[in-house]
Amino acid sequence: MSDQAKKQTLTYADAGVSIDAGNAFVGRIKDAVASTTRPEVIGGLGGFGALFKANFAGMEEPVLVSSTDGVGTKLLLLQQHQRPHVAGIDAVAMCVNDMAAQAAEPLFFLDYLATGKLDDATLASVVEGIAEACRICECSLIGGETAEMPGMYAPGHYDIGGFSVGVVDRPKVIDGSTIAAGDVMLGIASSGPHSNGFSLIRKLIEVGAADITNDTLSDGTPAIDTVLAPTRLYVPAVKAMIKAAVEVHGYSHITGGGMFDNIERILPEGLAATVDISSWPVPPVFEYLLSFADVERNERYRTFNMGIGFVAILPGAEAEKAEAVLRETGETVYRIGTIHPLDGEVVTLVG
Repeated sequence: MSDQAKKQTLTYADAGVSIDAGNAFVGRIKDAVASTTRPEVIGGLGGFGALFKANFAGMEEPVLVSSTDGVGTKLLLLQQHQRPHVAGIDAVAMCVNDMAAQAAEPLFFLDYLATGKLDDATLASVVEGIAEACRICECSLIGGETAEMPGMYAPGHYDIGGFSVGVVDRPKVIDGSTIAAGDVMLGIASSGPHSNGFSLIRKLIEVGAADITNDTLSDGTPAIDTVLAPTRLYVPAVKAMIKAAVEVHGYSHITGGGMFDNIERILPEGLAATVDISSWPVPPVFEYLLSFADVERNERYRTFNMGIGFVAILPGAEAEKAEAVLRETGETVYRIGTIHPLDGEVVTLVG
């Protein structure tokens, strides 16, 4: 028998990748993607690149702003408890909230989904979560990539990365440079841990032998619903502040690094912030998670948002107006601190 006759016939599908399944998946998510379309989007799914006709006629000096992020190890819990929709929302939120901290409007979003074997229902739910978040932020889901990579991921596992582009008029960029002594800090409530600190959260659950599926918080809420709640989207709140012409000197998205790092990064040299942690109630979800081990106070506020997901720094005379605007958009807001000349630590917690 010849060598040619002995060779096994193989296809890409035999190696674990189905092109037909990939094409079917694209067809399945078309409606979700279409629901996010802005007038500037040219064409639809299927092109080699996504087309966006930029129209910045109303801006003096338009500047593009970009951000990329993922969901982190929260994905492990989302996969374990079958909440792919949340993963989609989180991927968008972690990008667009960063851009909102510079007063930028998100224009479009792209996703990268990778898995070992394509599961249409699960990954379609991820994309539907992305689309929901994009609609809330008036941002177009303009394209993406779904990669089926056998052997790279355990069964049922997937990873997601997000990338977004926005725009801001350069004279209206908010970067913290105008923050001044005497400014006040408004804290906007989070919806839970968001997408940060989940390596510690998973460790706390393990140490406490917690059953987040069946445990309830002190307010009666199922633990799983708040531990895995989607990251809150702060774009509508910032848009409302811009529309109301509230004078804001700085925004901070409270992500990894918590109150310490994310406030320090926007303060001009020579200024410091004092945060009164008694000015807002610590949500029950953090009380629940932190009951399983002794986590020192500063470690808590450096790892978790502890109930404050976004901070606005502004003149005291603007605080009342800002609070009214934020509450009108559905936000819960607290006065959490002040800015003053540096006389020790850059960020100090009191209360």
